Amino acid sequence: MAQLQCETCHGPGGEHAGRRSPVAMHNPVVSFGTGSPTPIEDQNAVCMDCHDDDVSLAWAGSMHERNDTGCAGCHSVHSASDPVGLHATQVEVCFDCHQQQRAESLKPSAHPIRNDLQIRPAAMICTDCHSPHASVASGQINTNTLNELCTGCHTEFRGPVLFDHAPVSEDCSLCHRPHGSVHAPLLTRRAPLLCQSCHSQRGHPSISFTDASLPGGNPSPMVLERSCMNCHTQVHGSNHPSGYKLMR
Repeated sequence: MAQLQCETCHGPGGEHAGRRSPVAMHNPVVSFGTGSPTPIEDQNAVCMDCHDDDVSLAWAGSMHERNDTGCAGCHSVHSASDPVGLHATQVEVCFDCHQQQRAESLKPSAHPIRNDLQIRPAAMICTDCHSPHASVASGQINTNTLNELCTGCHTEFRGPVLFDHAPVSEDCSLCHRPHGSVHAPLLTRRAPLLCQSCHSQRGHPSISFTDASLPGGNPSPMVLERSCMNCHTQVHGSNHPSGYKLMR
C-alpha cells in the first residue's frame, strides 16, 4: 500500500486539509465520478497512470473515450468488489447508460442477459460480446466482424456451406436483432414479411389461406405457422447436393 495511498489518486491534500490560510486560494483535490468538478480527461489520466498496459493504448479514440465517459462512471474503486467486474451486477451497470439495450432485453425474444437471482442468474453478460475499452469493429464487439462474434457461440451456422444464403454470410443483423425482439428468434420482422423484404412475392404463395384473402392475392396454406420456412428449412445454408433452394 506504500504507493496506493489516497494522494496517489486524489493528488496532494495538504491545501485541502487547511494547512494554508483558510482565505488563500488553492486547487481542490482530484475527485471522481459523473458529478465531479474535475474534468473527465483529468480523472481518466489518473487511472491511466497505472493502467497503461492493458487499457490506455486501446482506450484512446474508443467510443467511450470520444463520448467523455469517465472510468469512475463505470468502475467503483472504493467498494470491495467492482460491480462492473462481477457477473451478477455488470449488466445493470451498463444498462444505466444503455437504456435502449435495456428495453430490448425485456422483449419476449432476447439473449439471456436479464439477471433475476431469485429465478436464475444471467447466462450472458455484456463483455461476452463487447469490449468496453476499445475494439476494431463497430459496436465495440470482441471480434473483427459481427458474424465472427455470433458464430463463436452459434457454431452450427459458421459454415462454409455448399449453398449459402447471402444475408447470412454478409451480416447476421440483417435478419436478427442482437439485444432483443418481439419476434422469435430475435428476428427483425416476422416471416413472410422478413423474407419479402428481399425476395419478390410475385408468382409465389405469399398470403395465408383464409376467407379474408383478397382476390388475386395468390393465397396459400403453406405460409401459415413457419411460413416460408415450411419449405425453405435451411435458411442459414445447405450442404445438400440439391439444396440450392435451401429446401433440404
